[in-house]
Amino acid sequence: MNQPNNLSLEQQFKLTVIRNKLTLLELEESQYYLCLTLEYMLIKDNIIKFLVKNQRI
Repeated sequence: MNQPNNLSLEQQFKLTVIRNKLTLLELEESQYYLCLTLEYMLIKDNIIKFLVKNQRI
């Protein structure tokens, strides 16, 4: 049974594809990609917090 913190097979595949692409990037491009990814993760966290806070069950 899948545990909530484990990645699905599809997520593992996506991670591997991205990891392989990152190895081909220059340092500056990698840093930019990392910052952009972090920004998206923070936005996602904010959306989840908003939805949980405004849940009306």
